[in-house]
Amino acid sequence: MTHKAIQTYPFLLDNPLPKREVRTAELISGGGQRAKFDLGEPIIIYSRKVLNSLLLERAASAGCRVMESRVTAVDTQGSRVKLTAKNAQHEADFVVLAGGARNQLLPETTPLRPQDLEITLGYFVPGQQESLKIKFLPQFEGYLWSFPRADHLSVGICGKMAQNSSRKLRGHLDQFVREEGIPTEGATFYSHVLPSPEVDTIKHRRVAGRNWALAGDAAACTDPVTGEGLYYALRSGDLLAQALMEEAPESYPARLQAELSADLEFAARVARFLFRGQFLGAAVTTRMVQFLRRSATFRELMRDVFSGSQNYTTLRRRLWRQLGATLAEIARSLFDPAAADPLAAIPPPQQP
Repeated sequence: MTHKAIQTYPFLLDNPLPKREVRTAELISGGGQRAKFDLGEPIIIYSRKVLNSLLLERAASAGCRVMESRVTAVDTQGSRVKLTAKNAQHEADFVVLAGGARNQLLPETTPLRPQDLEITLGYFVPGQQESLKIKFLPQFEGYLWSFPRADHLSVGICGKMAQNSSRKLRGHLDQFVREEGIPTEGATFYSHVLPSPEVDTIKHRRVAGRNWALAGDAAACTDPVTGEGLYYALRSGDLLAQALMEEAPESYPARLQAELSADLEFAARVARFLFRGQFLGAAVTTRMVQFLRRSATFRELMRDVFSGSQNYTTLRRRLWRQLGATLAEIARSLFDPAAADPLAAIPPPQQP
């Protein structure tokens, strides 16, 4: 959970449940260069099971009647919505479908395409570390990670479904685990499919009808660059709730577009350049790691990106506006090593 999510929904922090507060991040380029930096505002990391329980309990406390049953069919054609679960039928005035990226209960829209999806797979590993780690690969739309949770690590990889097989991703993941010296004894393997929407999908996907609406991953409300979906799931549900309380569910798509979709469209446009593009003769991700090591101005920008306070629509403008100061700080650090960030100058881990 980014600082933006915590600011918007303070209950995510103000509770006694187990969680991990992370204050430093380490980025690793495809060539192995590293930069570690202070995040400024912490990132809060939950186990998904703990977070899901928190949200479900809040819903029940607010008056929801929780039925632990798989919904197998939805009929929105009549005056009231009909849902089938365990061969029994239930009726409602309105249905919110938050069934994930591969949700098949779609009344009047279509499933997400392979190019709108990404595969994630990884290990839950016993152990602890202080920083979150992110590694980029050459010409690869995605990244590897190692995130500390309350009592274990989540180590994984995400990549576009249309461009990668599970076997290829598993190979990259296992190499990362070896390079970082992460022991996998007692680890549990996992895999998920998440949205990674293209521009036209974000722009044109139908997310609501007369008596139904999509929220979260089902509505493709996910950051195409980082893969972050939790904040967008909460926020899309919140925007829909506001529309329903005002008895104006038809306003939900416009609310979603105004607050979230425009920024996500821009992110989808820049994702390919970020992961595959070149800047000043090297990969964009390599330059990003190098700039982090040597420029205080660039580190401040990256802190804002990680906290969620820097949106994508103004990111490019800020990058160009600060480029002169960033390059001057880099040049100064080359002649004066003391000017570089000591936190960023870290050696790679020892090979096991």
